[in-house]
This record gives sequence, C-alpha cells and structure tokens, in this order.
Amino acid sequence: RGAAGGEIAEVDRQGLVAQALGINGGEEVPALDQHVGRDQPLPARRGCQDGAVVADLGLRREISAVIRIEKPDRVLTQSAERRYDRIYASHPDHLATGEAALCAVYPDARNEFAFPELLSERGLVPHTVPETWIMAGPSPKEFIDTTDFIDKKIEALLCHASQHSDPEGLPQRMRDWGKMIAQAGGLPEGRYAEAFLVVDT
Repeated sequence: RGAAGGEIAEVDRQGLVAQALGINGGEEVPALDQHVGRDQPLPARRGCQDGAVVADLGLRREISAVIRIEKPDRVLTQSAERRYDRIYASHPDHLATGEAALCAVYPDARNEFAFPELLSERGLVPHTVPETWIMAGPSPKEFIDTTDFIDKKIEALLCHASQHSDPEGLPQRMRDWGKMIAQAGGLPEGRYAEAFLVVDT
C-alpha cells in the first residue's frame, strides 16, 4: 500500500482493471482478501499472525491459482530482498510475500506440472505473466510520478489503522518519502514518486 498506492491509482485512472490480492498478518482478517470488484471471494484463504507469513508451497499454490483465474498482464508485489539501508522496508511478511509471489509468477502459474490439481480439479489452465513490478526493493529502475495521487494514497494508508503508532505524523512522512524517491528518479522539484524494479517475466 505505502510503496505502490499511487501507481495503483494511476492504473485505475487509465481505465485498466486493477485487482488487489492481500496477504495479511497481525489482524483477524482473511489472509487472501476478496478481489476488488469481484462478486465472489477468492477460493483460497490463509490467516496468520503478524510476522508469520511463510513462502511455502501452500501460499505459492494459492497465488498461482489467482494468477490463473485473473490472467494478469502485470503482477505488482513486494521485494523478496532485505534492505539493510532501510530495514523497516523489510518486514518478514513482506519478504515472504514477495518470494511466494515471484515463485508463483515463475515458474508455478505457467507450469502445467506445478500444482497439477489446479488444472485437473479446478480447470485452471496455466498463465504466463508478461511482467512483474517489484516495490520497496534495493534496486529500483522505474520511477513513477504519483503527485496527483499523494492525498488519496495517504487517505488509504490511514485506513490501515492497526499498523500506525503515529497516524498524525504519517502524512508528512509519506510526503517526505515521496519527495526523496522523486529526487532519486530525477523528477522536478515538488513532485512525489514511487519506485519499482520492472522484471520481464
């Protein structure tokens, strides 16, 4: 949410379909949240404590199933690489989610021999995701101007109340962070940005 809310809003503004798949810990909510815009909940669910998400075969299978159902052109996920320059970007749940999502993109979702029950029992044919956007990683190359969406992004983050010890200070922190990323990406003064590593998958 914090690292990619503006990009998601931009995709929505362009009229493209953005589906959200949440893998959560620490709150009494299903780990795989219902897709935005779907009438029926996702068939796969996981619940876990904060810090207890594991990139195991079960999670990989669940994400692979969603990829085969939705057939996305792009997957946006957390980085699986720990950042030592910004350790708070490397929550264990985020790292595990990134690892499981990348394994689902390649090779699981496209491989008919990976989780064969997805095809034999549920009729979910393999799907190849053309590209994967990785957020909050150590080596971003793509900088997206999100100035038009900074207020919407902050509003959305404040809805995730259980994760903020200082909600009053969050808006300024997000603006400072966005300005820092924009500066790193060579954007003009006063702009906000998000950064990604775009992988041809």
